[in-house]
Amino acid sequence: MRLRVRELVLPGLPPELDGLRIAHLSDFHLGTPSRGRRAAERAVDWVAERKPDLVAITGDLLSRPRGEQALLALLALLGKLQHPYVVLGNHDYAISRDPFSRPVELGRLEHGTMLLDTAEVVELRGQRIEIAGVDPRSWLQKRSSDFEDQGADLRILLCHFPRALDTVPSGRWDLILAGHLHAGQIVLPYGFGKLLLAHPGARYPEGVFTREGTTMHVSPGLGTTFVPFRFFARPEATELVLRSR
Repeated sequence: MRLRVRELVLPGLPPELDGLRIAHLSDFHLGTPSRGRRAAERAVDWVAERKPDLVAITGDLLSRPRGEQALLALLALLGKLQHPYVVLGNHDYAISRDPFSRPVELGRLEHGTMLLDTAEVVELRGQRIEIAGVDPRSWLQKRSSDFEDQGADLRILLCHFPRALDTVPSGRWDLILAGHLHAGQIVLPYGFGKLLLAHPGARYPEGVFTREGTTMHVSPGLGTTFVPFRFFARPEATELVLRSR
């Protein structure tokens, strides 16, 4: 797996927040046999060691209920050092064609804040940061997740689905963090490109994208679905270092 530090320039970022570090993790898919659990454990150990300013986890935490205790242990490790902000994904509700997926009922997290069409405002370096999260059920039912503008200095939206970049109001969010696509999971390189077998038409499979003043980072994620392996789609834990220029 890859442990990556990535600088991200955000237009209009206050100078006080230059160098702010956000750990972005996604798609653990705990509860089914795969190498994803080990990848998630390595990722959390790395994040805990680096002590970022914020931790964001963007959904598909569990594929089956038996992974819940492993998830809570990982969140507890993160929670000792930094308060993680969490959204759920479609697999957490077993809304998937994956025959191995089962719904899980996650309640209030002891170590972390679950954002289900809700937002929190935190203060760091004397600046107000809004962190909002989309409930995947709202997204899949095509119900709008409207968030009252908090007038924050940095506005971050957590959404499991990368297509959020196409649907959010122009200029409402400075940064979107998403996952879902596993960088293709099974990828066939060819010539100067690559074919994503699981999501051949994916517009935002992984990496950084921008639209009308909004920047989005799509995590390659850590786990797997359908088959318990990846091919030319390395799992990744990412630390984003925000830059004002």
